[in-house]
Amino acid sequence: GAMLGILYVALPRLVADWRPVLWGIAALTMVVAAVLTVAQTDIKRLLGYSAVANVGFLLLGVSGTQAGLSSTLFYLIAYGLSTLGAFATVTMIRTADGEEETDTSRWAGLGRRSPAVAAALALFLLAIAGIPLTSGFGSKFAIFQTAAVEGAGILVVIGALASVVAAYAYVRVIVTMFFSEPNPSAPQAERPAAATAAVVTLTAAATVPLGLVPQPLLDLASHAEGFVR
Repeated sequence: GAMLGILYVALPRLVADWRPVLWGIAALTMVVAAVLTVAQTDIKRLLGYSAVANVGFLLLGVSGTQAGLSSTLFYLIAYGLSTLGAFATVTMIRTADGEEETDTSRWAGLGRRSPAVAAALALFLLAIAGIPLTSGFGSKFAIFQTAAVEGAGILVVIGALASVVAAYAYVRVIVTMFFSEPNPSAPQAERPAAATAAVVTLTAAATVPLGLVPQPLLDLASHAEGFVR
């Protein structure tokens, strides 16, 4: 948000200078972070490197144009909701001793023990991956469209490939929860606090509608220039 204010308010006439730099950083960030995401088995580290990769996608949308501003803000909101929901859901997954279990290699059978929580986490991971019918798909499409219009087609290709690589890590977690041989010592979800349940419910409820009908939020973001300024 601070960067948008600086680039769109203080440095709009230097867009030809700062945009190539940002896009170069975006490409490097998307590729390196996506590869590191795949290497993680700890869900918090996985989501952390995923956040780094998604910063690369955000930077790809910072083009100096109104379309770039609106698509970046849309992505920021959609991804923020999905990530908040994912982290809130992870706090509910615990061992028999009540400790958080963040090692996804031990989650085999979680989908059978705690189907609602596993389904919620799967939804958030699919949204972060940018799968169609989720908020992540609409936001990535808007970002890629902006970059393509501004002549950064090669970066769109890099971003799409990075998305596919990172998606492998998210799908691997989903497969472990629902389709792997159940682990007798697999963790299960504890009854959440009211605040946690509210966060998971609200963010999950926003994930699919933002994917199916993204235009209202895009329209709202397109009128945010005055706020940024």
